[in-house]
Amino acid sequence: MKLTLRRGDTGDAVRALQRRLDRLGYWVGESDGTFGLLTEQAVYALQKAADLRPDGIVGAETRAALADGKRPEARSTDGHLAEVDLDRQLLMIVDDGTVSRIFNTSTGTFEHYTYQGDTYLADTPRGKWTIDWQVDGWRDGPLGRLYRPKYFQEQGIAIHGYTSVPPYPASHGCVRVTLPAMDWLWAQDVLPKKTRVWVY
Repeated sequence: MKLTLRRGDTGDAVRALQRRLDRLGYWVGESDGTFGLLTEQAVYALQKAADLRPDGIVGAETRAALADGKRPEARSTDGHLAEVDLDRQLLMIVDDGTVSRIFNTSTGTFEHYTYQGDTYLADTPRGKWTIDWQVDGWRDGPLGRLYRPKYFQEQGIAIHGYTSVPPYPASHGCVRVTLPAMDWLWAQDVLPKKTRVWVY
């Protein structure tokens, strides 16, 4: 059995990894035996929850975290909502205090950027918000294209799909997930309008 698994690997060991990640709540898409983008994203999320360096590679420490069933804990205690943990860079779907799904995310860099001559801070605002509007498709925003965004903050901050979701802050403030993850969130109606979003 191969001791280390990484992107590009295939076979039964990868399928077992995918099934274990899925059982723990890490969204991995289909358990198809191919270690692709979505499996790597799920491994990032597990590593963050276990306070490991998120390199996307399943070695001894990550295997131990899998075996131990490492999962993040919710802060909310009732109702259905999304929680965004800025320190760990995790997006969690929570029901009555139980985390049901966990995604790697990439939020605001908290660095300054310039747009049309003005300087802004690329922050993802902490607080308790509500999804108030959404676009079912690509939207060309002032800072780039957003895929199926669900907006929860008046400055145009959204949970949305993006082509690049590294395991560290990289956005202008939005909460990025992969395009397939965003499709799943829409298909399962996980984040309808009025869903609460806690950012901390």
